[in-house]
Amino acid sequence: MLGAALLALLHLLVPIYWLGGDLGAFYSAGFLIDPRRTVPERLLALRILNNIDMAPRTALILALPTGLLLAHAKGWLALSHSELLATCIAGAAWAALAWAIHLRHAASSPLLRRTDLAIRWIVLVSLIIAGGLGLVHHLPLFIALKCLLLAAAIAMGLLIRRLLVPLFAPVIAMRQTGATTPEQDRAIAGVIARTRPAVLCIWAIILAASLLGLAKPL
Repeated sequence: MLGAALLALLHLLVPIYWLGGDLGAFYSAGFLIDPRRTVPERLLALRILNNIDMAPRTALILALPTGLLLAHAKGWLALSHSELLATCIAGAAWAALAWAIHLRHAASSPLLRRTDLAIRWIVLVSLIIAGGLGLVHHLPLFIALKCLLLAAAIAMGLLIRRLLVPLFAPVIAMRQTGATTPEQDRAIAGVIARTRPAVLCIWAIILAASLLGLAKPL
């Protein structure tokens, strides 16, 4: 009982840190796009944003392994010991990879970044298949739907990564020159504005997944 309770707590912390980190990053972005702020202040806001964003990134990675372990502990899924061990190892390895990329920043290997991207696509497709099959093969309904919602969250995260690409050039220029032009300010603000709908979509996904976990419609 205690083990299941601890797993439930750990899985509950996933949406808490995910939403909390996203809110912090969302707020920090306001200082980044404010041209009235000094360049050091805007770069500090970017640094804070990047660091805070590791909370939702880590939460996304831990959502699946903690969910599977909890589902097994509660008797919703029957997993073997080897499957449970593989789940823990895979989750820890992916989290370690994400943190290695974050801590190395620009110095991180392109291979590490490509590996992380490949893992996200593999997990995304696997969740869609598992959720789709689960809807017709007697998986608990809430688990199948949560698989599909997690897949949607990963997809939104990949979209946000794509939308953030145009941000790199003006930020690098700001860091090198110590100043920005009105065109660069508009470019930075435009990129952040385009990511907001995807961020809000992720928040809705997290809330929906949390509601499913509480309601547990079988």
